[in-house]
Amino acid sequence: MSQSYEIDMCHGPLFGKIIRFSIPLMLSGILQLLFNAADIIVVGRFVGSTALAAVGSTSSLINLLINLFIGFSVGANVLVARFHGAGRDDEVNETVHTAITLSMISGIFLLILGVTVTRTLLIWMGSPDDVLDQSSLYLKIYFLAMPATLLYNFGSSILRAVGDTKRPLFYLVTAGIINVFFNLFFVIVCHLGVAGVGLATVIAEYISAALIIRCLMRSQGCCHLDLHQLGIVKGKLRQIMQIGLPAGMQGVVFSLSNVLIQSSINSFGSTAMAGNTASMNIENFIYISMNTFQQTAMSFTSQNYGAGEEKRIHKVLFICQGLVISVGLIFGVGAWLAGDTLLSIYSSDPNVIQFGKDRMAVICTAYFLCGIMDTMVGALRGVGYSLMPMIVSLIGACGLRIVWIFTAFQIHRSLWMLYISYPITWIITGSVHILCYILVRRKQLQTVKNR
Repeated sequence: MSQSYEIDMCHGPLFGKIIRFSIPLMLSGILQLLFNAADIIVVGRFVGSTALAAVGSTSSLINLLINLFIGFSVGANVLVARFHGAGRDDEVNETVHTAITLSMISGIFLLILGVTVTRTLLIWMGSPDDVLDQSSLYLKIYFLAMPATLLYNFGSSILRAVGDTKRPLFYLVTAGIINVFFNLFFVIVCHLGVAGVGLATVIAEYISAALIIRCLMRSQGCCHLDLHQLGIVKGKLRQIMQIGLPAGMQGVVFSLSNVLIQSSINSFGSTAMAGNTASMNIENFIYISMNTFQQTAMSFTSQNYGAGEEKRIHKVLFICQGLVISVGLIFGVGAWLAGDTLLSIYSSDPNVIQFGKDRMAVICTAYFLCGIMDTMVGALRGVGYSLMPMIVSLIGACGLRIVWIFTAFQIHRSLWMLYISYPITWIITGSVHILCYILVRRKQLQTVKNR
């Protein structure tokens, strides 16, 4: 690993290093979202609102199917950061090869699963007849990219663990430009509709995966990847699962509740679905910007925890929370105020735009609450606690939202009643995460004192 790309997380002032780490990470997340945004904008502008609804309404189902495996990359990130902070290079290398092997196996499994079951799941979600065929076609093509998607996510999580957020950004810039080019070519020139945007995404994902694997293979340090050494080290797999499985299940839990909400939104028709899709896509850019600080808190906390730098852990959390609140308020309120302009990028239909504005008025203005909640989760995972935030999220996010759908929403069936469930559950779940963090750190610090 080239030292110029690494950040020393365990020594020196924290604020500047957190900014250096988080900005490329934020830009990488935003660029990755542009893959899907390009799909949505192109079909909304050049195919129609039905195609827009078909592509956009699949995001909650995609997340449901892949979040468990993306959680495993969280486990790899925490382990690599911890071992790197402790100077245990051999264990870093074992973790790298186990993680990459796991990503390949998981990607192939998801490819098979996605191609075979997506239409059935879309029917269960109540997708309207005028959307179902196009949604199913888009998903089947999209899931051809799953091996590449997981390879990129696992590979970039390894690089982030040692402080390298720049090269994943460079690779996404390359893949993103290619994605936009093929989107326009397949849809405008070849008239392939939703199939065209799906194919463009597949091509871009495989390019980004190839670049990240090439980077690891050329690295000279503890993160060097040797294809001949690919395999599963049982001890490292178990440790990855201990952290990654609860993290993945937490992602699945959130996605499950979002699938249920999407199913309820589907009952309002394809125009409401299209407006909801456009708003969600804008919100995703805000979310990924805030989620940067969850990942930053996790990586910095993991390295300092491995190095025994206990005093720096609280400072990391304090800085990350200040940054996530600032970003959430500025981006969220700003997006809401610019709602008409932003939504018109996705569709010129005034009804679609109005449905989107209705959602943004509730979600965007309160989104900083979600950032606070997620950053607490990153800090807890960084100190080795992954099961606890999963359980809290299971009850506070999924459980409460499901109860809300079957109680409050049934009493007053409106989109506003669905949307308001988000900030309510963010406040409750985030408060419990804060309490859990206080208790965990008191316990850990007491253990250190008793040694």
